[in-house]
Amino acid sequence: MQQINIGGVPEHFNLAWYLGLKNGEYKAEGINLRWKDYFGGTGAMCKGLRNGDIDLAVILTEGIVKDIIEGNPSTIIQTYVASPLIWGIHVANASTFQTIEDIKGTRAAISRYGSGSHLMAYVNAKNNNWNLKKDLNFEVIKNLDGAVKGLTDNKADYFMWEKFTTKPLVDNGTFRRIGNCPSPWPCFVIAVRNDFLETHKDEVKTILDIVNDTTIDFKNIPSIDKTISNRYDQELEDVQEWLSLTEWSQELIDEQTLQNVQDQLFDLNIISEKWDYSALATKL
Repeated sequence: MQQINIGGVPEHFNLAWYLGLKNGEYKAEGINLRWKDYFGGTGAMCKGLRNGDIDLAVILTEGIVKDIIEGNPSTIIQTYVASPLIWGIHVANASTFQTIEDIKGTRAAISRYGSGSHLMAYVNAKNNNWNLKKDLNFEVIKNLDGAVKGLTDNKADYFMWEKFTTKPLVDNGTFRRIGNCPSPWPCFVIAVRNDFLETHKDEVKTILDIVNDTTIDFKNIPSIDKTISNRYDQELEDVQEWLSLTEWSQELIDEQTLQNVQDQLFDLNIISEKWDYSALATKL
């Protein structure tokens, strides 16, 4: 049986993968799909793809676009979540910061350079007309646990992360959320290493078929809101709101959308050049 390694964040977005694995759907097709949780997010997954630790990744659009342009030998093969990611902007509960303007020029906690928390800090800065050179400072905290410690111990001042994932930390008084910053593009894509795709195209297609069968009808799975609430320790009403805002995709990201991502990353000086569509995405 062919072992294939895939990485993703351990969050509610990826429950569809867990359900397929639990039901033995991949093994039924002769694929031993091994899921790896990446608590460090997109930057850690980019490293995993480069090193060959994983063959595929469910990854933030902006992060993988940046990393492919910087030499990651991978390609985007599908949009996974078509709706934007809503990034909550968080400070420590005891912090004196009350508004987004208050955190201008302070220290943003980021999981690592090139991660979503890093790149979206630039988007937030641009949205608020900050000086991208003077008003952004970064403190690497590795993951969500590191952000809790970093903000609590005053090693960093604010932290951007998906708002529903961090909602329990807001509810229990660890963080305060002072604003939101939706990503200006579809948030998650599926990427694969080029060399792996060349030799395992049929298996990759099968994997996409299986997960797409789950996501296309995901919201209609009986009691899916309760399942997510219990598994990810979230309030039921928060899960229901998240489900109402989230749309999955079974299609490859289109050329215009990918151009928009590159245009914005280029304007923010996050990427130094823009690539042709065919160099970033591959239709199976």
